[in-house]
Amino acid sequence: MKYSFLAAVIVFLASCSAPETEQSIRDRIAANKKKITELNQEIAGLEKQLGDLNNDDNSSENIAVEVMDLTLSSFSHYIQVSGTAEAVRQAYISPEVSGQIREVYVKEGDYVEKGKLLAKLNSEVTESSIADLQTSLDLAGVVFEKQKRLWEKGIGSEIQFLNAKNNKESLEQKMQTLRAQLDMALIKSPVSGIVDKIYLKKGELAMPGVQLMQVVNLDELYINADVSETYLSDVREGDDVKVEFPVFPDKTLETPIYRKGNVINPNNRTFQIQLKLPNPDKMLKPNILSVIHINDFFADSAIVVPSSIIKQDISGSYLYAIMETGNKWTAKKVYIKTGKSYLDKTMVTDGLKEGMKVITMGYNLVSDGTEVTVKQENAS
Repeated sequence: MKYSFLAAVIVFLASCSAPETEQSIRDRIAANKKKITELNQEIAGLEKQLGDLNNDDNSSENIAVEVMDLTLSSFSHYIQVSGTAEAVRQAYISPEVSGQIREVYVKEGDYVEKGKLLAKLNSEVTESSIADLQTSLDLAGVVFEKQKRLWEKGIGSEIQFLNAKNNKESLEQKMQTLRAQLDMALIKSPVSGIVDKIYLKKGELAMPGVQLMQVVNLDELYINADVSETYLSDVREGDDVKVEFPVFPDKTLETPIYRKGNVINPNNRTFQIQLKLPNPDKMLKPNILSVIHINDFFADSAIVVPSSIIKQDISGSYLYAIMETGNKWTAKKVYIKTGKSYLDKTMVTDGLKEGMKVITMGYNLVSDGTEVTVKQENAS
């Protein structure tokens, strides 16, 4: 098209010169057409030569890729859920009776044994009542012993003996009640552990249901977590799980599931699992966040590839393998079916075979049929 335009320009310029005969014009047109033909042939030859040079350059600069030899390996998939910790043995302590705090015998951070006296409430009224009652009880005891001896000798009436006995036993019951009330004024630790918090001070009023102090034992912890009901059939008591703690990235524990909940929470469609962990170094604290990895799938013989090399188009998932043709390696687009993925690994269920080589680096630079140079091979 461009050469026809050139010829037209030449004819136009010729027409602008001195008048010529019809034959001379025809001769000039024929001569110019011959020149155009020769020029087209020369241009075609030059383009062919340039193409050959480009092909030579490309063949010497194949794309370098790294590949992985596919082998069968095990593959595990895990569910990840967040959990919180609580102490197996802890106590939020409040008194059984109301009273003013007379004395607090511990301070925050102290370790106490089970039964250790922590605080004492004002018990003057109860102590005074016990003292008065003890006098009456002593007298009732003397009277009962005398009546008993007389009754054994056949002296006196049975009513007198029974009244003395009843009076003594009634006072003994009252004494037991007062001593129990006095004991309630002594607040003792129900567990061995650390006094973590004291909420009330000496002189303040303590009442039942109002927390006085908290004692926590860090020897064992529960980890509680909510799991989607989708995995109800995949999670069983006794299954081993891995537990990680974001604040301690180097600390990973393995432990069985201690308890599995039997009720689905209707608000978030989850059920609860509970782990029980030893904590000998006391590093873990109640309410610390954790990540629990629950194994819900395992295959002992599978094709596994890095998730990053899998690409998508309208036909599905694919990756690039390399095929040997003669003494050259070329990239081949292979469509696959994928299974579960975990972290940076994906199981391939169809499309790949053991022994194939897939491109793990440089896969974004190739297309189907691209010649490649294998820079390095690594095993899966």
